Amino acid sequence: MTRILAAIAGGFVLIATGQPAAAQPGDHYAGKTLRVIVGLEAGGTVDTFARSFSGYLRKHIPGNPTIIVQNMPGAGGKTATNHVFERAAPDGLTILYGPWDPLAQALGDQGLRARYEKFEFLGGTGDIRVIYGRRDMVAGGVKSPADIIKAETVVLGSLNNTDISGLLPHLALRTLGVRHKLVVGYRGGNDVFLALQRGEVNVHSTSITTFRGRNAQFVKSGEGMGFAYLVPVDEKGRYETSKFIAEMPAFPDLHKQVHGKAPAGAMWDALNWLTNQTGELTFVGLAPPATDAGPLDVLRKAYDAASNDPEFIAESTRRFGMPYTYIGVERGRGVFNSLAAVQGGVLTTLRAAVAGQN
Repeated sequence: MTRILAAIAGGFVLIATGQPAAAQPGDHYAGKTLRVIVGLEAGGTVDTFARSFSGYLRKHIPGNPTIIVQNMPGAGGKTATNHVFERAAPDGLTILYGPWDPLAQALGDQGLRARYEKFEFLGGTGDIRVIYGRRDMVAGGVKSPADIIKAETVVLGSLNNTDISGLLPHLALRTLGVRHKLVVGYRGGNDVFLALQRGEVNVHSTSITTFRGRNAQFVKSGEGMGFAYLVPVDEKGRYETSKFIAEMPAFPDLHKQVHGKAPAGAMWDALNWLTNQTGELTFVGLAPPATDAGPLDVLRKAYDAASNDPEFIAESTRRFGMPYTYIGVERGRGVFNSLAAVQGGVLTTLRAAVAGQN
């Protein structure tokens, strides 16, 4: 396994891996530093992944540059996204890594000045989203996922109104008919998880890998459990359950357990659209618009090679029971471009949900 030597100071982490290969003439990155901007707090899911993945990325960049991971939390990731979009030089020495916010762009959120389709897409990672929470939200304790319908007072934590880790369970609870309150203002998923452990909130969502990693003891202790994982459903109502997940049902199956029928209606259509947007493409690596062609080509090849590195795949499978899904450049561009095809009815429902209206 490639060794990752991390020195963390003031929100930065310096990545070095073993003995760097000798630089070849013409290596753009030889002797240089690549900054990876992460728009969320240190210690969370995205930050942890970025620090680990950076070691593999460096391994596949000719010239073996020093890599610095810099946390730039704020506005649920929008601060970092705007920074890289507007201020980062297009020289291939600064990239953005983290979740993307399709809803903010689709709804014209003024806090997001960037346009995703104008970034240079490097690569992406798919990860299944899990809705989980505290068992004690129901008197006597939640015994099975379907018991969530018995909850009378549910508090859901989120970074902001368009943050998918909060909005996805917000829409799911509404589709199920579970009354709840959305509390925003947390700095990252780890911050929400700490609030959940303290009992300040009852429900949140995260990736299946984080659920099995960071949250494992919370579940093992009996305090928490997974209620459902989200799957994209096509226009004919077809969906594919995951062969890797047995500890909770897929959301359409949970809905059938609770209500005896498949989910339907405007709220479900909005949830399913957002699941289709973010389920396949959860985390993205982006370079500034109009990044120079030479370093851009190097970064894309390195991102591909790192994502498909057998050691990286083996590590994620060992830790989480399943590998990450790599999303290449063409498919990633397609997902970004599909934002323009969202139906007006879905946007109306999403605007109402974001505004806290039923």
